[in-house]
Amino acid sequence: MSTTMKLASKPVAALDQRLTIGKLVKENLRKVFPDHWSFLLGEIALYSFIVLLLSGTFLTLFFKPTMTEVIYQGSYIPLRGVPMSEAYASTLDISFDVRGGLLVRQIHHWAALLFVASMTVHMFRVFFTGAFRRPREINWSIGAILLLMGLAAGFTGYSLPDDLLSGTGLRIIEGIILSIPIVGAYLSFLIFGGPFPGDEIITRLYIAHVLLVPGLILALVGAHLLILWYQKHTQWPGPGRTEQNVVGYPLFPVYTAKAGGFFFVVSGVIVLLAAFIQINPVWFWGPYDPSQVSAGTQPDWYIGWLDGMLRIMPNWEIALFGIWTLSLNVLIPAVIMPGILTGVLVAYPAIERFATGDDREHHLLDRPRNNPTRTGLGVMAIVFYGLLWLSGGNDFVATIFQIPVNYITRFMQVALFVLPPIAFVITRRIAIGLQRRDMERVEHGRETGVIRMTTEGEFYEEHAPISEYEAYTLTAHPRPKIIEAGPELDENGIKNPHYKKTERQARLNRFYWQNTVDKPSADELHHEQEHAALETEDHLEHELLPGGAHNPSTATRHD
Repeated sequence: MSTTMKLASKPVAALDQRLTIGKLVKENLRKVFPDHWSFLLGEIALYSFIVLLLSGTFLTLFFKPTMTEVIYQGSYIPLRGVPMSEAYASTLDISFDVRGGLLVRQIHHWAALLFVASMTVHMFRVFFTGAFRRPREINWSIGAILLLMGLAAGFTGYSLPDDLLSGTGLRIIEGIILSIPIVGAYLSFLIFGGPFPGDEIITRLYIAHVLLVPGLILALVGAHLLILWYQKHTQWPGPGRTEQNVVGYPLFPVYTAKAGGFFFVVSGVIVLLAAFIQINPVWFWGPYDPSQVSAGTQPDWYIGWLDGMLRIMPNWEIALFGIWTLSLNVLIPAVIMPGILTGVLVAYPAIERFATGDDREHHLLDRPRNNPTRTGLGVMAIVFYGLLWLSGGNDFVATIFQIPVNYITRFMQVALFVLPPIAFVITRRIAIGLQRRDMERVEHGRETGVIRMTTEGEFYEEHAPISEYEAYTLTAHPRPKIIEAGPELDENGIKNPHYKKTERQARLNRFYWQNTVDKPSADELHHEQEHAALETEDHLEHELLPGGAHNPSTATRHD
C-alpha cells in the first residue's frame, strides 16, 4: 500500500468506526447505471444548475437590490448623469467596473437558458419513452414542478436589473395579476408594495430569486435523485435487459469519472457561449421608465409561448353590472390556459394509465414508435408550443417578411387549432408505419438487395434473417391491453353501476391503440419462419435448369 493510501485510510477508518457506514457506502458506490446518450440530458440540467449557483453567488457580492434613485457616475459614459435605480446602477458596475463581472453575468444568463432547455428536452425524452409510468409517476410530477420553478427562477432573475426591457416584462405581469377577478387589484398592491412599479418589487424579487426559488429547486432535485436512486434507472430494451435488472456500469469508478468529465464539458460550453456571444446588454435599454416601452422587446425563449398566447388572443371583455370589467383577453391566455396545461402535464401519467389500463411496473423504456398515440400527442404539444413561441415574435416576423402583423396574428389564431391535430395524425401514421416495417423484419428478415428470377419468370427479393439482438430489441415491448366495456346489465337485469366509467375507458382505450401493430407471438413467428424457409426452397428449385445446374443469370444485385 502506498504512503498516500495509508494516510487516507486512517481518517476513513476512524469515520467508519464512528458512523458504521462503510458497508452502505461500498454497496452504493457499486450501484449500476445503464449507459445511453439520452440519459445525459438530465445531467446537463443538473450541471447547469451548479454553474448557476456558483455564478449567482459571485453576483450577489456586488448587486444592490434596491430601487433607491441614484445618479449614475460609472464607467459607461452614455449613461453618466442619468437618474436610475441602485439595482440598475449596480448591474452596470458589475458589467463595466468589476473585474470579470460581465463574463460572470453572461455565464449566469447562459446557464439559466441551458438549465431550462435541458429540463425541457429531458422531460420530452421521459415522455416519449414512457419513463413516467409506474412506479415513476411521483418523479414525473417533481420534474414538472422543477420545470415551473426553473421558469420562476429565470423570470425573477431576468427582472432584477431594473432596465427598460425587464421593467416591461414586470408591467405585463402586473396586467396578468390585475386580470384575476375580485382579488387581482389587492394582489398587485401586495406584490408591488403600492401602485406599479412601487418601491419594493426588486427587493422582493431578489429574495425570491436567491433564497426561495433556489431552495425549492435544491429540495426538489434532492427528492428527484433520491427517488431515482431507490427505484433504479430505466434502460432501453435489449438482450439480457429485463424489468428486474439493470445492465450498465457501476457508479464508482466508471460513472464518477464520466460525470466529473461531463461537468467540465458543460461548464466549458457555457463559458465559451458567455465569452463569445453577447446576451442581455442592459446598458442598451437604459433604466426602467413606466412611460416608455422599447420597440421589438422579446422575453427569454422559455417565456415566449406565454407572450405569444397573449398576442394572438382576441380582445374579449365582459362588463359585469356596468362596474367590473372581466378582461378575458388576458385572463384566459395568461392565467387559465397555463393552469390547464400545467394540470394536464402533471396528471398525464394517470390519464394514460386510465386509457391503457396498464398498471404494471415498467423499467424498460418504450421506443416512441411502439406507442403511436403518445408519440403523436408529444409532437402535437411541440407544434402547439412552437406556434405560440413564434406568435411571441409576430412583430419581428412582420418586419422581416414585410407582412402586416394583423395577417400573421390571424394566421396564428387559425393555425393553433389546425396544425397541432394535423401533426398528431401524421406522426401517428408514421409511427404505425415504422411498427409494420419492424414486424416485417422480424417475420421475414432484412432485405438483402438481391433480386432473383425463377425459370418461370417470377422475380423475388432474397431476405436474410436478422440478428437475435435486433429481433429481441424489436419485440421487447408489452402487448397493448384492450379494454371492453362489457354489458350494461348483468344476467339478472341489474344495471352495472360502473358501466359508464368502463365505457368511457374502453372508448379512450380504442382511440389510444387504434391501428397499432401488435408484435407476433412465438407460434406466429415460428410459423412465418417455416413458411419463409419453404418459399426459399421452392424458389431455389425453380431456379435450377433441367440438367440440374444452377443458372447464374437468375441472380442480380440491386443496390
